[in-house]
Amino acid sequence: MTEVAIRRATSADTDVLREILIEAAGWVRQLDGSDMWVEGELDHQHVQAEAEAGMFIVAQMDGGVVGVIRFQLEDAVFWPDLDTRDSAFVHRLAVRRSHAGRGVANALLQWAADAARALGKRYLRLDCDADRARLRAMYERVGFQRHSYRQVGPYYVARYELAL
Repeated sequence: MTEVAIRRATSADTDVLREILIEAAGWVRQLDGSDMWVEGELDHQHVQAEAEAGMFIVAQMDGGVVGVIRFQLEDAVFWPDLDTRDSAFVHRLAVRRSHAGRGVANALLQWAADAARALGKRYLRLDCDADRARLRAMYERVGFQRHSYRQVGPYYVARYELAL
């Protein structure tokens, strides 16, 4: 099996970040008709600004970028009810369909857990649509525990945490 290499994205990765995120959103729309992200979140300028801010981490395999995750130290939108100084958060985990099942998502989540631990955080937290049973099962397989459910605007999400 080819090894997954993880690195922080740069603004030069904007196009490939968008490609992977748009591909993932299209796949989910085909599966269940739901939208992964709100309008504007995948616009070139928005993704580029987040990449320039150092928020995106990419996975490389087979000579190209095949996965992405956004790593952040605050999340007042999905976790407003917690003192989150002890946490890091991940969003927008996406893997090219051609590389699904090859350990890319696990490698990105492991990088995030290691980075959070190195920053002295006690938890890595994330959320996902509460109805996405397969995604929730994947998070649970890698050690995340369901924390709670929360209504966030039009989204009803399951919130998960990984004790570090």
